[in-house]
Amino acid sequence: MNNVYVIGAGLAGSEAAYQIAEAGIDVTLIEMKPQVFSAAHQSSNFAELVCSNSLRSNQLENAAGLLKEELRINKSFVIKAADLNQVPAGGALAVDRENFSGYITEHLSAHPKIKIERREVQSLAEFNLTEDYVVIATGPLTSDNLFNDLKQFLGDDDLYFFDAVAPTIEAESINYNRVFAASRYGKGEAAYLNCPFNMEEYEVFHHELINAKTAIVKDFDSLKLFRGCMPIESIAKQGRETMLYGPLKPVGLIDPKTGEQPYAVVQLRQDNQAATLFNLVGFQSRLTFSEQKRVFRLIPGLENAIFERFGVMHRNSFINSPKHLSLGYQHRTNPHLFFAGQITGVEGYVESIGSGFVAAKCLIAYYLKTGQQQLPLYLHPETMLGGMAHYVSRANPQHFQPMNANFGLVPPIDNLQMNQLKQKYQFIAKGRQGRRQLYALRALSYYRNIEKDIELFNEEERF
Repeated sequence: MNNVYVIGAGLAGSEAAYQIAEAGIDVTLIEMKPQVFSAAHQSSNFAELVCSNSLRSNQLENAAGLLKEELRINKSFVIKAADLNQVPAGGALAVDRENFSGYITEHLSAHPKIKIERREVQSLAEFNLTEDYVVIATGPLTSDNLFNDLKQFLGDDDLYFFDAVAPTIEAESINYNRVFAASRYGKGEAAYLNCPFNMEEYEVFHHELINAKTAIVKDFDSLKLFRGCMPIESIAKQGRETMLYGPLKPVGLIDPKTGEQPYAVVQLRQDNQAATLFNLVGFQSRLTFSEQKRVFRLIPGLENAIFERFGVMHRNSFINSPKHLSLGYQHRTNPHLFFAGQITGVEGYVESIGSGFVAAKCLIAYYLKTGQQQLPLYLHPETMLGGMAHYVSRANPQHFQPMNANFGLVPPIDNLQMNQLKQKYQFIAKGRQGRRQLYALRALSYYRNIEKDIELFNEEERF
């Protein structure tokens, strides 16, 4: 009998287990919590969101937004859970962390085709890989025991980078006389609370931030930082104005109290559906907890902030996927072994979900020996799901680094193709945004009639 196992009930593992079970295949989902917790996890629930509660943009001209839409079309279980448990976030998809992970845990635990085991897998030797099918979806926080075993199995050096978590504060502790509600450029509802700085306040904050005491993080001095998760104090140390072009940029925000754009802005994003918690957007940090409390209370409106959770740094591990994985996240020499999630080098929540979906679909096809007469849409290079899978399996293994979804992962649209598409669909959008919209339309055209998408984009351009 061929047993199927998914190791790790994070975003990728939860998606993979669900898709396999929905195909009518019995699957065992193994999760080490609550017996063993990583340095960053706190809840025993599945699909715990560690760094942020945001799954990033819902806009189709954004690669993450396109990826989410492809997953919706493909009936992704985890994206459905996110949509059902979302909180206001302007043009982004953000969720109530507890309700989101609780929904996923409840539904997977109740699925008749899914068996749950709560234990730590320490070695691949626990499985018979000539008969069993195994998906490794243990994430970037894979336990030391299993990751060391994987390193030996794969013959790889230690691959890792540092990631960070932003602090979360209690809503009742915010000084609402100082902050204002708005989304950048007025997009969507006024979903963010904005803490406005004048120049003098910013200079004091910058000085204290760059001189604050940081916690000691092993191997941090090697500076293997994922570019999207650099600590706020590291950004600040690059120059006095660096934060003004990053997390504290005020562009597109007008303070209704003054009618003017502030000198700098810290945005707070709702963290749960009850709106009792907010996180500091872009404020990943490795400051000591006492310094976070002191320095972040210099932010206008947070003078009396009560911290529900402080920012922390943690080490993320990944494998050299182009060296080991074929197009469907399948091991090149052991076809019963699959990998999914951030351990493969996809970076981000939605990317993890997407890789879990694709790995599951490829495992199902191989398990059922259905064969694939043509390339499935989720592996087509012009879709975002496919572009991501192609990057992970075909990037240069000598320079492989984790990657977010982006339009550079799909084949470019040259000027001739662009003009043909615009003429065919009477598409009027121009410039960089128009080009991104065409990438999205090209991808979506494989899945559905895109006439309504074109109308939506053209309306945006007119107004």
